[in-house]
Amino acid sequence: MYRNDGHVFATESYAAGAGNGALVLVRPNRFQQLGAPIADAVDRLAGSDLVVDLGARIGSREWFRGLFTCLALCTAAGMMTPDLKPVRFAPEAAMSAGHAQQLRTLSIAPLGLGGDTGHRMAPTAFAEPLTDTPERPRIELSATIGQGDGFARVLERAGVSRDEAGKVASMVDDAVPLGDLNAGTRMDLVLGRRETKSDPRPLETLDFRARFDLKLAVSRVDGQLRLKRIPIAVDRTPLRIQGRVGSSLYRSARAAGVPGDAIEAFIKAISQKLSMRAIGSDARFDAIVEHARAETGEVKVGSLLFAGIVEGRKKVQMLKWTNGSRDQWYEANGVGETKGVMRQPVLGHLTSSFGMRFHPILGFSRMHQGVDFGAPMGAPIVAATDGVVAFAGRHGGHGNYVRLNHSGGISTGYAHMSRIIARPGERVRQGELIGYVGSTGLSTGPHLHYEMFRNGKAINPTSMKFTTVQQLAGRDLANFRAKLSNLLAVRVSNGGGFSAPVERSAESDAKGKAKSKKG
Repeated sequence: MYRNDGHVFATESYAAGAGNGALVLVRPNRFQQLGAPIADAVDRLAGSDLVVDLGARIGSREWFRGLFTCLALCTAAGMMTPDLKPVRFAPEAAMSAGHAQQLRTLSIAPLGLGGDTGHRMAPTAFAEPLTDTPERPRIELSATIGQGDGFARVLERAGVSRDEAGKVASMVDDAVPLGDLNAGTRMDLVLGRRETKSDPRPLETLDFRARFDLKLAVSRVDGQLRLKRIPIAVDRTPLRIQGRVGSSLYRSARAAGVPGDAIEAFIKAISQKLSMRAIGSDARFDAIVEHARAETGEVKVGSLLFAGIVEGRKKVQMLKWTNGSRDQWYEANGVGETKGVMRQPVLGHLTSSFGMRFHPILGFSRMHQGVDFGAPMGAPIVAATDGVVAFAGRHGGHGNYVRLNHSGGISTGYAHMSRIIARPGERVRQGELIGYVGSTGLSTGPHLHYEMFRNGKAINPTSMKFTTVQQLAGRDLANFRAKLSNLLAVRVSNGGGFSAPVERSAESDAKGKAKSKKG
């Protein structure tokens, strides 16, 4: 330390107690002019080491001084922390219906859902308002009928006036019922010139496909709207698909190109005469479905018409035939199942009959008020005939149990189900699924306990025939055979090429023979 013109400069001290090489600041002597106490305090503060290593000399005065300094700095920093309370803003005013409609016109929605958005773009800073805008003489656009939408409403959204939209809807309804128009039908419109901008544009042309085989066109002729029907040629040759059953009839048929709904109908028809478990892997299936191909290239696949299984010498052929007001499946010889009679509720074999027997679980003999059908776990259980679900739930030793009430005081019961599908009070049809085979209640294995009651008294289910048949005869049998012959003449599908003779009935065959004889 040395002095120069009344100032004291700092220097490095190696005196006793400062051997660590700490830098000690010595203040100018002007602090000494304030008084000895203040000067001494300033000198002690200036000479103290505020930056202390808290990891060394723990417990010493210097360590506590450094700890106090650290806590003071942390406290000061915490006191200077800003307030983090949320900033509150005034809520925005609710949007009015008019503003919401204006906002909707600036957005975009799918036309397939009947959207009327995207009419104009939102203005930007580069947009300049014009005093007058020229209009195009004609506007070409398209509109789509949405789910649950109205035909006239679609035209109004496209810009057609309400009066013209109502007239066009009435004209179209005379040709095709408006309720038959499918959602997603696209319409191409042309709107003409209008006299003033405040008036809606007049409709010039409207084209759309009303049916698979019909197109409708509306055009303005001499100031009046005219409707024109444009038929579309359709080849309705059925589609025939054959293949090997293999490990799974469903997967093999789907791989061959049979639609899923047609396969379900196929299995239901075949199962009336043949158990699915009895069909071997070498058997061949034969399915014929409705198939329509328009001249414009569209293809439409309908319901199943014919179902056949051939396994060696065993052959099952089922044809869908309309008997009265409903469709039924008939065998190739004209024998079909009649609605309203009892049907076996599950595909299985009889394992226990009606009457007294030794109960395998209770260990004594008692009355067995039904019959048991052995079937695999999860096999479908169907209603034996039309009826109303009187009970569906847990029922003591029956386990999961369903009881149906039928006409004539007849009721049926289905026990030991693994799962119940039917619901109390529900009306079910013959062959409708009501549950699945299980082993609930007092049961030693998966099976169906099936019982029947007449006026509340248990009767032997085998005393009644499960099925009765109806035989076609006369003209119905002749028409049935003609339809079957036409379907069997259809060539098997090969790369989409289908060919078959024109379908004709027995009456048309007779007329043709009569004409040939006259000739």
